[in-house]
Amino acid sequence: MTDTSAGTTAGADWRAWQNSWDRQQEWYMPDREDRFRIMLDMVEALVGTAPRVLDLACGTGSITARLLSRFPEATSTGVDLDPALLAIARGTFEGDERVAFVTADLKDPDWTAKLPYDSYDAVLTATALHWLHREPLAALYGQIADLVRDGGVFMNADHMIDETTPRINAAERAQRHARMERAKKDGALDWAEWWQLAAKDPVLAEPTACRFEIYGEHADGDTPSAAWHAGVLREKGFAEARPVWCSPSDTLLLALK
Repeated sequence: MTDTSAGTTAGADWRAWQNSWDRQQEWYMPDREDRFRIMLDMVEALVGTAPRVLDLACGTGSITARLLSRFPEATSTGVDLDPALLAIARGTFEGDERVAFVTADLKDPDWTAKLPYDSYDAVLTATALHWLHREPLAALYGQIADLVRDGGVFMNADHMIDETTPRINAAERAQRHARMERAKKDGALDWAEWWQLAAKDPVLAEPTACRFEIYGEHADGDTPSAAWHAGVLREKGFAEARPVWCSPSDTLLLALK
């Protein structure tokens, strides 16, 4: 069920771009695989090993790749607006009938109309929704609640900052940035450098330019606490919501319909 409406362009090493994206993201989050592992543990625990999944703000399809590797009978719909990251995702999964991709703006009130299904067993997202401010994020959570079937789950792994612990936050941030600087000296690419490489690639240059027309240099939203996320998700129709994993700066929050 691969959506090829946007097409894919031959000539790129999509797996290499996937790996490059993973390495760049791991520079910021060395525990990135931990959150994916726990996310999929909870998928299995609550909705089984053949779920219909919505990979929300999917980027290059990082969640989808890990989902299908662990659960070959799963299916995934990836939705995003970024044309460059979607090009990598479509190229990587081209020909895989378990995967579909949809181009949509999550701030568009009608974005769910573009999805191939009315409901999902699980809606999963990671390190993507922090570019939204509280009001549009709360509205999005209401739409997600409508998409998740009864007994299904929503999980969001993202930056969730507890502002009541400023000294702890400052110490953690200083240590994390010191580690990142050491890794940088060993050749790690940061976000801006990765995009500079994409802009020079013959296949990705045009979608990368379009991407920056859409988003600008960077989109900064809010990073409210896990308690805020859990409270809003319960208000929007989820029966239970709480963290199931956390690091000093990030949380994987699970909401059960």
